Amino acid sequence: MMQANDAQTLVLCALADGPLHGYAINAAIEELTGERLGPGSLYGALARLESKRLIEPLDGQGRQRPVRLTPLGREVLERELRAMARVANAGLRRLGVNPA
Repeated sequence: MMQANDAQTLVLCALADGPLHGYAINAAIEELTGERLGPGSLYGALARLESKRLIEPLDGQGRQRPVRLTPLGREVLERELRAMARVANAGLRRLGVNPA
């Protein structure tokens, strides 16, 4: 089961290629993980990320309000992914499996 921080990291990953709106963010997350976030998880993560200034809204039409990573959001995502990669590599080595 994904935690709130996991949802935020997934949203940031989805936005790494460029601005997206909510539905497209969830489609990108599904492509990454095989699962979609529930609306509460997705929009809660978007609100928290915006309040932390990690993402910012762009002008959009109607309900489709695209958001993009801020420079701070890109920095935080890179730091988080590097930390996750270190943990994953260490865990794989301990299992006797070569890291990817």
